[in-house]
Parts: sequence; structure tokens; C-alpha cells
Amino acid sequence: MITHFTNCISFPSSLPPHQSQAPQRFDLSRVSFTVRRFQIQSSVRSDKSQIPTRFFVSPVSRGTRNQAQVALFDYLHSTRSFTFTDAEHISKNSPRFLSFLLSKIDDNERDVSRALSKYLRYNPINEFEPFFESLGMCPSEFEQFLPQRLMFLSDDGVMFENFHALCNYGVPRGKIGRVYKEAREVFRYESGVLVAKLRAYEDLGLRKGTVIKLVSSCPLLLVGGVDGEFASVVDKLKRLPVGCDWLGRDLSDSKTYSWGRILETMEFLERMGCKEEKLSSLLRTYPALVIEGSGKKFCVLFGGLFKLGLHVEEIYSLFIDNPEMLSDKCVKNIRKTVDFLIGIRMETHFIRKILLSHTERIGSCSLQAPRTVCVSLNVSQEELCQMLKNEPLRLFSFVTTTKKRKSKLLSEDARKHAEKTAFLMRLGYLENSDEMVKALKQFRGRGDQLQERFDCLVKAGLNHNTVAEIIRHAPIVLNLSKDVIEKKIHSLTELLGYPIESLVSFPAYLCYDMQRIHQRFSMYMWLRERDAARPMLSPSTILTCGDARFVKYFVNVHPEGPAVWESINQSST
Repeated sequence: MITHFTNCISFPSSLPPHQSQAPQRFDLSRVSFTVRRFQIQSSVRSDKSQIPTRFFVSPVSRGTRNQAQVALFDYLHSTRSFTFTDAEHISKNSPRFLSFLLSKIDDNERDVSRALSKYLRYNPINEFEPFFESLGMCPSEFEQFLPQRLMFLSDDGVMFENFHALCNYGVPRGKIGRVYKEAREVFRYESGVLVAKLRAYEDLGLRKGTVIKLVSSCPLLLVGGVDGEFASVVDKLKRLPVGCDWLGRDLSDSKTYSWGRILETMEFLERMGCKEEKLSSLLRTYPALVIEGSGKKFCVLFGGLFKLGLHVEEIYSLFIDNPEMLSDKCVKNIRKTVDFLIGIRMETHFIRKILLSHTERIGSCSLQAPRTVCVSLNVSQEELCQMLKNEPLRLFSFVTTTKKRKSKLLSEDARKHAEKTAFLMRLGYLENSDEMVKALKQFRGRGDQLQERFDCLVKAGLNHNTVAEIIRHAPIVLNLSKDVIEKKIHSLTELLGYPIESLVSFPAYLCYDMQRIHQRFSMYMWLRERDAARPMLSPSTILTCGDARFVKYFVNVHPEGPAVWESINQSST
């Protein structure tokens, strides 16, 4: 087992997507489409990574883009009978395809929406292109998936049905592109099979939100039966006080995990003597120990220390006595120190002695390069090595200086600045980084105020990592007062009946004023009671569209709608 951890770590690559044979259909409308695609593809090199020429476009103004979105939405919704939600998502999340459409009309055209509507009336589009782009794929990725003889999404009903199964379960549409790339066979399942696979993971004892994260980060879990290695990880977590909810808190849907290696890491910690309570404490405090890189960080750190001559018991003692050494910053500093000592050709038994005696200090400081130290002291590497053998504590005088960068960050009130910085570091920002500097300007309020607003979202039912991700995507949320955040969450969950997870895909909800929220949702709820609107439309669909568009699709769809809308506006005023 020890040898396994000291060896180079490799991860299995994803299997190539299965190329399913599309049903053969042929008519005159497809002839022009086939010719157009042949002309496009003939101008592209055989390199799959190259983006087709039609997607290299000039930037367009926001107003022009909005008009193009309206035209594409109307075409998909009115002409092609897409649902409101599907048409809206595709039109708002396919900017490259919109630019391609805009290249088909006169640059001096003032009424862009009208011109594009006219173009689309006589030139049916390949609907798979904007659809794949709206799923989070770029043209270079989805070109290989474009069906050869199909151009309408309705022609591939099986794929579209499985797509809706993922959407209805709660998988964000922008994440489904990864599922399509890595596990395309999922979209060929018969009706009900995909839903059954999703529920099978819930039956293991996982919450729905955790399953959604799993599907987004590990699409291959949906291929075949329930993954045995993953099920073993869940069983082990069930027996620990940390429980299965630990996965939901610390998984990231932007990374890939090897459940076999995660299981091996947990079992190895147990063999080292890290039993239930201690293992649970480590997982809660330093989840990256097992999760980050599927245990790679732990394997690399353990293997490096073992090769330096430290015994298993000594390494375990280091982990237990100094658990903070497993943080990103400490691991980086420890490796830098080891590289420093190896660089000056110090013998391994001296390195081992220094590591065991000064672990805490080594993890808290970042050393300069050996060459820099030798130049500043005017000594050779051999002399420096001998100096540190005699006086190991001198090593910590060679730390990198960051006074200049810190002086730029200091505000007039050092205490408030420190509290704010500490809060941002808990969110994952690196100290003194450019990202930290930007965040300090974006967030308004003291550190305790920001923490209080952050806790509002956690207490509402979102886990810590999810809230941190929301804040990174919509920093303005933390600039709202605690009372405003609580009021809007209450409206969303208690009055409107939406799950708190709706904020994950649409955190901007919290930034809209209460009057707009009240007016739009009052009208929508009125329509829903009369079966004139689909139940549980996403909050973004209801809030983000312009006034004229809202009136068209949410007011004028019912004979009594205009009168009710006017009454709602008067009452809210």
C-alpha cells in the first residue's frame, strides 16, 4: 500500500462518446442544409479543435444582441413550437450562433429583430448548433456531434426527452453539455430509464442536490448500473459521523473524481490509525485531503515525506498534531522547503530532522530560491548547507518579502481590513493575490457584516461551498443588507414555493427590487392558478425578460390578463 502511494498517480481518461446512428430522413429542405454544411466544413482543417469560420465574428452591441435574441426566441417559440423555457434558454445562451445570424443581414439594418425574423422565415436553421452551444459547449466541441441528416431537434425525440429529464431533475442546462460530451449514451436511453438511474443514487442515501452535483462532475456514473466504487465510498461515509452530506458540501461540478482512489485514501487513513471520529474531523476540516484531485494531494505529500525517510507513524503524527499542514498554503510551503533543502544538496536524514522539529514554522512561511539566498549571503551552496546543519533556525530568515504588496492592501483601519481579508480567505481567495485586491473593492461592509450576510444564505438551506460559489458569480449579493436577503429568500421559498436551490442557477434573483418581484410573480401565480402558465417556471424566466416581452407572454395570453396586470401595478405602487 505504501509503495502504491509513492508511485506516480495516473487517472483513467474518459471513454469516447458513442456515435449513435441517426435515423435516415431525406427531403428537399435538408439538401440545402447538407450543401451549406459541406461548404463550411470544407474550409476547416481536419484538426477538430479549430472553430468553424462562421463563428469568427465581430463583436456586436448589447442592443443589437438583444434584438437578435428576441428574433431567435420568437422563431423557436412561435414558428418551431419550442416551449417558452427552451426557446428562452437557447436564445440567451448561444452568442456565437447569434453573431452568425447577424452576419446574414445588412450591417446598417436598424430593425434587427424584423430583419432576422424575415431571414429565418425563409432560411430554416440547424437547431442543433444553438442548442449545443446553450448547453455550455463551444463550436469546436459540438461540431463532431452534429447529426449528418438532421437539422430539427424534434427529429431526435429520444435525445430531447432525456435532455428534459435532466432539466426537470434539476441539472443546470449549462452543465448538460459536459454530460453529452462524456456520456453521450445517456441521451439514447428509453423513456424513464434516466430518471430511474438518478433515483437509484438517491436510494443510496444521497440528497437530490448531491446527486445533481455528481451528475455534473461525473457523468459516467449514469452509464450502466450504480457505480460500485462510488457506492463503497457512500457506505463508508454512512458509517462515519460526517455522513453522506459531506459529499454535497465539498463536491465541485467543475472537477472530475476517481472514486476508487478516494476510497483507497480513506482506507489508508484508517490503517494509519485515523478511526471514525478523527477521520470525520479531518474530512470536515480539510476535505481537500481526500476530495481534491481524488486524494492526489495526500498521496503526493505522504509519498514525498516517506521518500525522505519519515516513517508511517511519524507522518501520521504530523497529520494529527498539525492538521493545518493539509491546507493548500501549507502543502505548498512544505514542498517548497523540501525543494530548497534538496536544491542545496542536504542529506535526507538532516531534512527529516528539520521537518520533524519545525513542521509548524515550515508550513507558515514561503522560502526564497536557494540561488537568491546564496547571492544575498555571498556564500556557495555547500557553505549554505553546512550553515543550516549547524543552525536550522536560520532557514526561516530566508522567507520571501511581501511588504510592498501588503502596504498597498492596508486601509486606514487595519483591523477592519484584516477582518474583511480573513472573511475572503475563508471563501477561497488567496492572500495578496490580484483576485483578493479586486474582491476587497467589490464587497462593501465590515468582515463581520459580510459573514452575517453569508450566514443568512447558509441558514436558508444552502451549504457553505454552494454559497461561496454563488458569491463568486454574483458578488453584489453580499452588498445587500441582512434584512433584505432574508426578506427575498422568504418570498422565494415560503410565498412562491420555490426550492432554495433556485438561487444556485439564478443568484441575481436577490438583486432585483421587491416591487418587480412582487409584480411579476403575482401575475405569474394568477396565470398558474388558471392553468394558463406552466408550473414552476424558473425565476430567471419571469424576472429577466423586458417589460414588453413579459406583457406579451405573461399578460396578453389570457383575456383578463391586462386588467389583472394593471390592478397589480396599481396595488404595488
